[in-house]
Amino acid sequence: MSLNIAAKEVKPLRTNFGYTARRVGENKPASRYQEAVYDIQPTCNFHYPPSWEPDKMLFDASRTAIVMQDWYSFTDPRQYYYTTYVAARAKQQEVMDSNFELIEKRNLLQGVPAAVLQQIREVLIPLRHLEYGANMNNQDICDRGYGTTITSLASFNGFDRIGMAQYLSRIALLLDENEETTLLAAKTAWLDAPVWQPLRHAMEDTFVLDDWFEIMVAQNIVLDGLIYPLVYERFIPALTAQGGGTFLMLTQFMNEWYGETVRWTNQLMKVTAAESPANAELLSAWTSQWVARLEQAVLPLAQLAFGENAAAQQVAEVKQELLARLAKQGIKV
Repeated sequence: MSLNIAAKEVKPLRTNFGYTARRVGENKPASRYQEAVYDIQPTCNFHYPPSWEPDKMLFDASRTAIVMQDWYSFTDPRQYYYTTYVAARAKQQEVMDSNFELIEKRNLLQGVPAAVLQQIREVLIPLRHLEYGANMNNQDICDRGYGTTITSLASFNGFDRIGMAQYLSRIALLLDENEETTLLAAKTAWLDAPVWQPLRHAMEDTFVLDDWFEIMVAQNIVLDGLIYPLVYERFIPALTAQGGGTFLMLTQFMNEWYGETVRWTNQLMKVTAAESPANAELLSAWTSQWVARLEQAVLPLAQLAFGENAAAQQVAEVKQELLARLAKQGIKV
């Protein structure tokens, strides 16, 4: 007795959800990223004037002076949605946990000169408060922003900043064998030390900006574009020659994170500026204003990190790198 089993192909009636088909085409399957971000933000149901702001809708494009014909014209070059974001960060978390475990188990900080450890305490650890402020700004963008491709990234960015604040806290605890001495000193420095007050003042001023896209420019473009190259690409590597190479491992995530974050912020600025001359002019004005403000705010930090003689040159070089990068995206300052 023979048994013949015939294979039969069942073709689906449609390959897309309606909301993705309207963007990618009826017969072209949408990616998981496209399904997760395109047109997810409500525009009809659950869309109403909130009681605390009755002149606006809950999701309202007029909360920014930037005008886009299609707020979904920007997409993340990394294609991050919840699943891919969590998977990427989980791998990086494993690496960082291994780094901390190795350094603690082998007592690698014992061989670091006391002067280097003191520099880390004074320059690096107070930045945990800056990271927490960056989380607040990005969650504000997520709350008041428009377009899921932008607001979802702001939310992810905010969670990353909480993670980096925690890494800095772990470094402080490593320095003091789980005592709070450095953490408390860093908090006092952030609140009271003259070197931190211009930066703290600028950060707190971003908290009360009305336009969420200006917050995006001030925080994720200008402030990060000055702080991260200055601290993690220049200051931390400079400590290696002084015996502080261990801190390259402890700040590995910060370097990787900034490298990938630049990709989507560049793309966002490029797409937004290309939309209209008015957008490009407004982005240039915001960038000019915040570069001038934050350049002076980070100068005292640079003096603490590099000394008074080298600080101005370090800040000037980082500023020029930022402006050159923005010029490629159509932002003239």
